[in-house]
Amino acid sequence: MNRTLLPTVVCLASLLAMGAAVGNPVTTQSRTQDTQSAPLGRSDSEQAASWGLTEQEWTRFEQIQAGPRGFWSPNLDPLTALGVEAQTDQERKRYAELQVALEAKRAERELAYQNAYTATWAKLFPGLLPIQGMASPPPASSSVMPRQALFVEDHCPECTAEAQRLQSSDTAFDIYLVGSQGQDERVRSWARQADIDPVKVQRQQITLNHDRGRWFSLGAPGPLPATYQQVNGQWRRFD
Repeated sequence: MNRTLLPTVVCLASLLAMGAAVGNPVTTQSRTQDTQSAPLGRSDSEQAASWGLTEQEWTRFEQIQAGPRGFWSPNLDPLTALGVEAQTDQERKRYAELQVALEAKRAERELAYQNAYTATWAKLFPGLLPIQGMASPPPASSSVMPRQALFVEDHCPECTAEAQRLQSSDTAFDIYLVGSQGQDERVRSWARQADIDPVKVQRQQITLNHDRGRWFSLGAPGPLPATYQQVNGQWRRFD
């Protein structure tokens, strides 16, 4: 080899070696990040404990939902599923007690947050009716009597009449405007023409919501308005 080219070749080889050495840590770091970002699943024991159940009870819950009950009530929570399919009065009582205690804690936490949300909204946007941004309405103070969901649409005198009837009955309910297209002002405009009490909206006795496909997902037939309520985890029509 030409002696004059030797230093150049050595230098080039060194640079290539350095590049390879630098490349390895980057690859390792990327793999580490991929590993760290992978979601960690919860074990059966952890899921069971979060509901106050044993691993054996969690296994039975999975077996129940794999059978006819899972077809009838696909989104049933573990305590309700086990309670409905309980084999003895003692089992049924145990699951009822667990569920009441758990739902009481849930309602207390959700109501505390909802109160904070309502107070913050009134402070930042006084006089502006709040529109619920979540897919489901905010919680009522009790899980024993679920809130009614009233589905309405624009240019519907019957919808207005039903909303006023529910409002005058002093019941807590949630209004869903079908076809609102996510436009808050459309929901507020509907509420104004329907004479929905702003004070009841501020207090969350009545909530205003975008439908966001819920009406379609219920597969509900017939014209609007329509009033639904959850019964044993399932939405049922009551009008």
